[in-house]
Amino acid sequence: MKIDVNLGDRSYPIIIQNNLLQNLDEYLRGNVFVVTNTTVNKLYGKYLKKHAKKIIVIKDGEKYKNLATFEYISNQLLASKIERKDTIVALGGGVVGDITGYVASSVLRGVNFIQIPTTLLAQVDSSVGGKVAVNTKYGKNLLGAFYQPKCVLIDPNVLKTLPERQIKTGLAEVVKYAFIEKTACNTFDESFTFFDFLSTKDYKQNYENIIARSCQIKADVVSADEHESNLRAILNLGHTLCHALEKLTNFKITHGEGVSIGLKFIFDLSLKLGLIEKEYYENAIQLLNSLGLKTDIPRAFKADKIIELMKSDKKVVAGEINFVVPCGKYDVMRKVLQDELLIKEILP
Repeated sequence: MKIDVNLGDRSYPIIIQNNLLQNLDEYLRGNVFVVTNTTVNKLYGKYLKKHAKKIIVIKDGEKYKNLATFEYISNQLLASKIERKDTIVALGGGVVGDITGYVASSVLRGVNFIQIPTTLLAQVDSSVGGKVAVNTKYGKNLLGAFYQPKCVLIDPNVLKTLPERQIKTGLAEVVKYAFIEKTACNTFDESFTFFDFLSTKDYKQNYENIIARSCQIKADVVSADEHESNLRAILNLGHTLCHALEKLTNFKITHGEGVSIGLKFIFDLSLKLGLIEKEYYENAIQLLNSLGLKTDIPRAFKADKIIELMKSDKKVVAGEINFVVPCGKYDVMRKVLQDELLIKEILP
């Protein structure tokens, strides 16, 4: 299966194919440098070994998506005499993809970059669209760039080795697409929506279709707005609270857990603002619950601290929090919210 991200001379394909890791000859040519982490290298590094001039292994975890790891990867590449015509491959989840992409955008002022995502979250979201970054002590993804890969190679079979917690982390991003589908898609068919599909199908038997639909929605958005000047902001539904909670817990909650909590929060907020009907609200929360996703905000943190961190989000406008909020079935919009008391009513 092939999905195109249409960006003129920066266009690239997303290839979704079972057993793709065993059939990479068509895509990996010339000098290839692979960046992966300790866990993924043990599972899948063997498939890249014959293609790689060097495999660079970093520690596993969001806390290692930082400038120290960025410097380590860069030094390994430069010591190995990487050239501009060479290719860097990110083999792993969102952390590996984000930091490898940022290195690729920077080393020698830019070298070729390929994503091979190995988590559901990375396959449906972070590997597509060219957002690459590292975290700082001030917040998540505050240093980064827009740098598109040459291709994204997705093998759904790797999900068989993924822990259940990581599957649910990915499903949080999947369900986000169901909530933005009408706003996002060039061809929206209300007769059978992604929301309906997730509500009525056994998702564990349909990962390939779930990945494909998620990637198509994101490809439509990125093709229309590569640098998040307008439409692409809708992909941040649920993410403003998510990033604050990740920072507060020192990334002890996963990104997807933060997203699902953020989705429940933003639906609560939208209902209070009178932007959505109660029936749609209840159906949305039921879908989150049916997928087994976390929705409760941890009570260990004060509302003022959560709001303070949300105000450090990249999308803040004139010091005010810029939320993406549901405004109808499968429809969202951006809204700058100045009423902190209303936010506090929803926070624990």
